[in-house]
Amino acid sequence: MATGFPGRELGFGLPGPLPRAGSGGLLKRPVSEMERLQQLQLQQQKQLQQAMFLRSVKQRTLLASSVSSHLSTPALQDPALGSSVSLATSNLVASGFLRRPGMSSETRPSTELRDGLQELERRLLSDDDEEEPISASGSAVTTAEWSETMRQLVAAPMPLAAVSGTNQLPPTPTNSSSSTVSSSASSSPPSSSAAPAGASLRQMLLDAAAAVADGKLETATGILAVLKRTANYKGDAEQRLTAMMVAVLFARLNPAPPTVSSSIAEVCGAEHLAAAQMLYEVSPCFKLGLMAANLGILETTKDRSQIHILDFDIGHGGQYAALLHALADRHRLRPVVPPPALRITAVVDPTSPFSSNDTGGTLRAVGDRIQKLAERHNLAIRFGIIHRRPDELDAASLGCEPDEALAVNLSFALARVPDESVSPANPRDELLRRVRALRPRVVTLVEQEINTNTASFAGRFAAVCAHYGALLQSLDATAARDSGDRTRVEAALARRAVNAVAREGADRLERCEVFGKWRARMSMAGFEPLQLGRPVVDALKNRLNAIRPNPGFTLDEDSGRLGFGWKGHVLTVTSTWR
Repeated sequence: MATGFPGRELGFGLPGPLPRAGSGGLLKRPVSEMERLQQLQLQQQKQLQQAMFLRSVKQRTLLASSVSSHLSTPALQDPALGSSVSLATSNLVASGFLRRPGMSSETRPSTELRDGLQELERRLLSDDDEEEPISASGSAVTTAEWSETMRQLVAAPMPLAAVSGTNQLPPTPTNSSSSTVSSSASSSPPSSSAAPAGASLRQMLLDAAAAVADGKLETATGILAVLKRTANYKGDAEQRLTAMMVAVLFARLNPAPPTVSSSIAEVCGAEHLAAAQMLYEVSPCFKLGLMAANLGILETTKDRSQIHILDFDIGHGGQYAALLHALADRHRLRPVVPPPALRITAVVDPTSPFSSNDTGGTLRAVGDRIQKLAERHNLAIRFGIIHRRPDELDAASLGCEPDEALAVNLSFALARVPDESVSPANPRDELLRRVRALRPRVVTLVEQEINTNTASFAGRFAAVCAHYGALLQSLDATAARDSGDRTRVEAALARRAVNAVAREGADRLERCEVFGKWRARMSMAGFEPLQLGRPVVDALKNRLNAIRPNPGFTLDEDSGRLGFGWKGHVLTVTSTWR
């Protein structure tokens, strides 16, 4: 006989068989007792719902695979109980899992199912917690932990705010370059205590970046909670890369206030620029790139008695120490030919943030060192400094003289000049047009082979992962892991990665491009490629083979450029133009 109380018929919410009134059965009770039992039933149901659905429960892989399809479905309304019962509960009731012990053996659940249901309930409602607690924002990554990580990664830490507020970020604009990356991101963050392998780390980094790009904060922070257990800035190359890229993602989740000073602190400070110069010394890929530029200048000016080099990013002048050595060696081999008179002019853009920390003293000290080195080699040299914006450059302002063989050195300089994506004035192309008007004998271009300019956030992240992953592996072959210089270099790389990937607009100060784009820019500015001679290429190969140990450094010749890399991954490219 139906009673109109389905919950009673199924025994839902009751701990055991109901007491009988007199000799009557379950359906023959006073109205007052029925009302009392109904109130008890409603109270128990409410407590069960609050325990199962309103408590803060950690995500577990077991639950995700076992019950996510049930817990994510809409709730059903039970007319008798007057409260919402999830579809998962309704399915359990309908299938007999929650029937009273007095039911027939035909409909009683098996022991395995009953034990499984009890285990599921225990896991869902248990307070035992073996993992780290999740913060109120849903993130297992605390501000203190990540601040400490950034303090270890970089010499001058950035102020980092806590991840808080809503569980969704505004989606990052994407293009086709990020669609492949974002398609692999899962909607549920993983939870695993085992340290992922190298390939898994890379994929998890890409998944986290895709989640950030799509505004899925909970997914991103869940992946970061796993990655941070493997990240180690003193570990192997993959662990150091993970530490670096986790810092990038954290900087993206916690953006610094959009001020020019914050970006300058990242990649324009004196410590960062000094560490960048160290990179040119400890990495054969960077050192050989600069050496190729030097040989290009010497080859194209070998028959001239006066050489004038315009340098748009002279740094600490290390490139010219090698150039002076090469000039001295050439003179020793041909003593009857007098060495040329050399003039070097450092061109400084006063509006560039990279020159904001220099008041003239640093460059003057660089010039003094170059002149003293030239004197030791019995070479005549003049050093000068000129402050001009790109649109102010001409032969008169630069002091160019008719009898000089003019060479323009753009080693690692153009990537620091804003282009059309930053300013309508397009200073990058303006600089190239002004240089072309000088009619130089040779223009040397050295840049990293990576696109951190026009690619989307996810695309830049993937490119930086591949580029810096190969670079960190190459450093293992040439620099001691506990070296102080290497620590400073990798800290500078971490800051550079943060600026190149996590920053947008004018705050992204270094905007590298791949050689194909540089070639298009140079061609549009009126330049033609200048092929380096076979003696130059052979000299570079001999130098590369002299590196011991040399397990993976490569030199790649293609389309008028020389690519220097690690195990086939090109890191820097040198090209010459006229």
